[in-house]
Amino acid sequence: MNKITKQSKIGELYNTTVGHDALEKVLLQLNIPTSAITNPVVSNIKIEGLEKILGKKLGDGFFDAMLQLVNTDTEAPFVSKEPVKEAWWKEAVIYQIYPRSFYDTNGDGIGDLRGIIEKLDYLQDLGITAIWMSPIYDSPNDDNGYDIRDYRKIMTEFGTMEDFDELLEETHKRGMKVIMDLVINHTSDEHEWFQKALEDPDGEYGDYYFFRDGNGGKEVPNNWTSFFSGPAWNYYEDIDKYALHLFSKKQMDLNWDNPKLRENLIEMINWWLEKGVDGFRMDVINYISKPAGLPNGDETIGALMGYPGIETYYYGPNLHKYLNEVRTKAFDLHGAFSVGETPGVGMKMAQMLTGEERKELDMVFSFDNLETPGHVRWDDYEYDLNYYRDYITDWMLNYGNNCWMSLFYNNHDNPRMVSKISLDPKYTVVIEKLLAVMQLTLKGTPFIYQGDEMGLVNYEFISPDEPTDVEAKGLVAELREKGKSEEEILKTINAGTREHTRILLPWNEYPEDLREGLRQQINEEITKTYKDLIALRKNDKTLVYGDFEVLNKKKDRFVYSRTLNGTTYVVDCNLGKKQQKAYLPEGYEAVYLSKNSICHELSPYEVRIWKKA
Repeated sequence: MNKITKQSKIGELYNTTVGHDALEKVLLQLNIPTSAITNPVVSNIKIEGLEKILGKKLGDGFFDAMLQLVNTDTEAPFVSKEPVKEAWWKEAVIYQIYPRSFYDTNGDGIGDLRGIIEKLDYLQDLGITAIWMSPIYDSPNDDNGYDIRDYRKIMTEFGTMEDFDELLEETHKRGMKVIMDLVINHTSDEHEWFQKALEDPDGEYGDYYFFRDGNGGKEVPNNWTSFFSGPAWNYYEDIDKYALHLFSKKQMDLNWDNPKLRENLIEMINWWLEKGVDGFRMDVINYISKPAGLPNGDETIGALMGYPGIETYYYGPNLHKYLNEVRTKAFDLHGAFSVGETPGVGMKMAQMLTGEERKELDMVFSFDNLETPGHVRWDDYEYDLNYYRDYITDWMLNYGNNCWMSLFYNNHDNPRMVSKISLDPKYTVVIEKLLAVMQLTLKGTPFIYQGDEMGLVNYEFISPDEPTDVEAKGLVAELREKGKSEEEILKTINAGTREHTRILLPWNEYPEDLREGLRQQINEEITKTYKDLIALRKNDKTLVYGDFEVLNKKKDRFVYSRTLNGTTYVVDCNLGKKQQKAYLPEGYEAVYLSKNSICHELSPYEVRIWKKA
């Protein structure tokens, strides 16, 4: 693919791997349809012409920054239409466990490894084939374990390495896999490497991180900001240097350009794989490659995305090289599975990261499905499922058979989707059934977050200070500094805090200081729905590997089929609050009904699954 210059046309820019996804992201944030740049009139305009028109509005450096980003990767992804290759992780139903809030066995209000062991039979009965645990490593818990102090020790609150070994053994006994969370973009500032770096920033370990001269703490090295509010730099007066942290002030970014660092990380990964771990979820893995010189980010892009500098590192210059190195020197040696958390990555970039021929990642988590155009997580609004239908259809049809999707609505970093779609309790159960059906009948691997199968919804916090998560605390402080009212701040926190999904599950004994309003009952009807749907998927590979076809995608309608070796399923979804004419195929039998009757109308959010008899 040719290098893009200001003499290139908008259409040429859009047809590049990075340009396509970057422009899609910009349009998504601005709530502008893709057709605005794909129509022939606009697509034939030269970039320099667009710069003359929009330069004053977007700023002098916007288009230069965009070109630098686009030319990071000029290779086009390969899209295969050959039959999908089978793999255990494609057929898996994966259950994410947030250990801190899963099951507490010793009464300290904190979940533990013994609790996971005790619930393995429950997970097996549900139909789960693999568990993914958020970090359980030794940590000071500034960011609930995502700040690792020692990669080869277990967090004391969770148990011991002996407990982990037993968990691994017992999980495997039940025919299930164990996936761990791997945080290698950064470490805790209490990690031995960083402490040695502070002692001698010009020595071996100083180059494990990003240190820059401090100039007496007068000016930060660049304009990058932390995802948890404020500048992405800590100043250390004793050595007159700044150190980079994209996340909390105790989460220090690692310098992957250092080959010795990569060697140490790969050795650690192999240590866990040799123990018998089956794979890893890799935290913010697309951030590991930073550009030379750590240049300032474009202010316009920063304002649009909310994080100045993000365009310089979210798809860094050596990302593919480093992922391939980890894959060939660790994962492939053990037949291990990998799924990368990749914020900001769109379909084209995802194809480059997950194409089987490239040997980088098996899957990614792309997050553009979690918010509708023009919205961010902290906005108080109702999510439109028509957007999800269009988004997922695009991926289903165009991702390629050499790539594989992750299917999820919830995780430890987001509120529960059901509450974003509607806060009206009369719709809660039907929406949860609808989401479960789509997740377990679309093409890809479903990742169920703990509590989804219990019918849990978002909690209503009564004070902005109630969530203790570092992200929420940082945002509250930032909003108060901007003069926002306490009512406005509370509304923002209730809309977007990730603490909604981090509170103890209902089967725990609750500590006295946890207010009554945060407790919810397990909905057995939803649990049965998940169990039935998982069994349906496990018993027929049509719902795993079958071809996907859209039969109806009019407003509030989503009807699609899955077909393999003469077997066909049709899934009929009502995505809205109004009744819809039902799809009643001849020669089919109903195998799942979210309501216990069949008529010519679908009620709000009703869903049915048909199988060709």
